[in-house]
Amino acid sequence: MPISSSRRTFLKAGIVGALALAAAGGIYRATRPATLAPYRLEGDARAALKAIAAALLQGAANATPAALDAHVDRVQAAIAGLPLHTQKEIQDLFALLVLGPTRRLLAGVPDDWPQAKTADVAAFLQGWRTHRLGLLQSGYHALHDLVLGPWYAEESNWTAIGYPGPIKELS
Repeated sequence: MPISSSRRTFLKAGIVGALALAAAGGIYRATRPATLAPYRLEGDARAALKAIAAALLQGAANATPAALDAHVDRVQAAIAGLPLHTQKEIQDLFALLVLGPTRRLLAGVPDDWPQAKTADVAAFLQGWRTHRLGLLQSGYHALHDLVLGPWYAEESNWTAIGYPGPIKELS
C-alpha cells in the first residue's frame, strides 16, 4: 500500500524534528560541563516536593505547612545521603517537573506547585504510577520512595502506623 505524500512529509518532518532535538540536547550537554555536586531542593523544586508530599501523605500525616516543611527537610537529608549520580537523576526529575510546559503536559498539573490542588497532584501521581511508559512509572516510584522513606523513618510517625519501634534487645 503506497504511503501518501502528506504522510511522507509528516514522517520526514518528525524524523528531522527528533534529530534536531537530539542534536540540541547533545550540544547543550557538551557546552555545560557535567559536574556532579550535591543536589539541594530549592525554590520551585522544594514547592513541587511539598505538593507531592501533601498528596502522598494525605490522611497519613499531619499536613500542616510546618509539618510538610519539616518533612521536605528530612527528604533533603535523605537525598544528601544518596550517591551523586542518583542525586543528579533526582535533579533532572525535578527540573522536568518545575518547568511549566512539562508540568502541564507530562504531569497534568495546571497550577504552579505552590498553588497546585492536592487532587490534581494525586491524579498526576496515579497517572504516572499506572502509565504504559516505564520511565514515568520509574519517576513515580522515585517520588514515592523519596517521600515515604523519610516519613516512615521518622520516629514521631511510628505510633500512627502502630509500629512500636525496633526491638530493644537488638539495638
